[in-house]
Amino acid sequence: MALPEFRNEPFTDFSSEPGRKAMLDGLSRVEREIGKELPLIIGGQRTTAREKFDSMNPSQKDQVVAVCQSGTAEHAQQAVAAAEKAFVSWSKVPAEERAAVLLRAADILRRRKFWASAWQVYEVGKNWAEADGDVAETIDHLEYFAREAIRYDRGQVMAPHPQEFSEYTYLPLGVVAVIPPWNFPLAIPVGMASAAIVTGNTVVMKPSSDSAANAYVFYDIMEEAGLPPGVLNIVTGSGGTVGDALVRHPRVRMVAFTGSKEVGTSIYAETAKVRTGQTWLKRCIAEMGGKNAVVIDEEADLDDAIAAAVASGYGFQGQKCSAGSRLVATAPVYRQVVDAFVERVRRLEQGPAKDNYASGPVINERAKKTILNYINAGKSEGRLAAGGEPGDGAGHYVQPTVFVDVDPKARIAQEEIFGPVVAVIKAKDFDDAIGIANSTEFGLTGAVFTRNPEKLAKARREFFAGNLYLNRKCTGALVGVHPFGGFNMSGTDAKVGGPDYLLYFLQPKVVSLKHR
Repeated sequence: MALPEFRNEPFTDFSSEPGRKAMLDGLSRVEREIGKELPLIIGGQRTTAREKFDSMNPSQKDQVVAVCQSGTAEHAQQAVAAAEKAFVSWSKVPAEERAAVLLRAADILRRRKFWASAWQVYEVGKNWAEADGDVAETIDHLEYFAREAIRYDRGQVMAPHPQEFSEYTYLPLGVVAVIPPWNFPLAIPVGMASAAIVTGNTVVMKPSSDSAANAYVFYDIMEEAGLPPGVLNIVTGSGGTVGDALVRHPRVRMVAFTGSKEVGTSIYAETAKVRTGQTWLKRCIAEMGGKNAVVIDEEADLDDAIAAAVASGYGFQGQKCSAGSRLVATAPVYRQVVDAFVERVRRLEQGPAKDNYASGPVINERAKKTILNYINAGKSEGRLAAGGEPGDGAGHYVQPTVFVDVDPKARIAQEEIFGPVVAVIKAKDFDDAIGIANSTEFGLTGAVFTRNPEKLAKARREFFAGNLYLNRKCTGALVGVHPFGGFNMSGTDAKVGGPDYLLYFLQPKVVSLKHR
């Protein structure tokens, strides 16, 4: 299969009339669909559970987006059995045919882009650009991993031997449990699941209960693309019931998780245990949180740096593991940076995601309370310079908040808040700024702004993050351009969207033939 070179899906220009109209049409279509009941999908069969739960619109907290099934441990076991049965045939499908399914899915999603984006607007509160970027990343994952699967299918060339011929090939693992978060409700689950599927594995997905409807966007396009029944199964429900059942199941070969440090470390420990009936050591991808620093030096272009810091800290209300939740400025420009940053943050307008405000809601009431608790703690750890209160409106709003003069060891400078809160920290000089950037248990992303090439070189060597950006914001990783994953308590650094990622879903096999 000869494919064109991979290119990232372009973003939509919403300043143009065609872009605005397409998005408004997508919102209108989804508005007619919201509130419907979504089934469990096990072995291609749609089924229901005794108990239900509602997925709600965080911009309008009394609006039901979808009625979902509260799956049980028994449903999880049924899904694993269905996936294991489908693995027998799917694992034997040639790599080019599996890749073709992903490519067809990418084309379908490209045609239905604004419908898919609108589901994110309603279910998780992304504004238009954030939702469009998520869908574009999803298309990129499908396109990129299709090409990567074909590359891996060629195997590796072995050293010559006078009496033997050896071949090095890759085999799929089996059933993969995919447990994604809500904040990238299409890009992250599709990234993990499509990597598993295109390498010949089968998947049981337990989507986040805050973004369950978006999992069905994925299922719909994969079904339309011709994916056989049982290759992708969806069991909604609680993490403690469905998620734990999948992680502990002896016939699950691998767990792919993205979410909080607390859940990720627990899953990592559970997958290390060998249970009755288990004949392998489970693999685990655990991509977790971040407490990422944007460093601004006195030799930076301050206008670019501050605009990037605002985008890094407050894009999607700071609900990104890559968010720039710490702003570290060197002493000569600290006061100037503080004044300009605070002024920009105060200008951010807040409102419903469907109306495309720069700042929307946080995901739910629990998250809102957690964020406000951190804000209350921050009032004794720094000077509140902007925000600090619940927002107005019928949704889960928290004002974009800035604390300045924060100690690097303060809670709001060390713990992931996952909300629109940035701690601004003063560094003595550039070396001190890099030390502060490295002073948390995380190591996911970071950004450094300076025009001094020696300082940039130092940052490349000493800033300890899986994704470091120089003179660029620390969010918005592109598939194939910025393979994404982090160090330390940010996770296993699997680098989704990169050339090594599919290796996690494959096992190598060497066959040697002795000549007569």
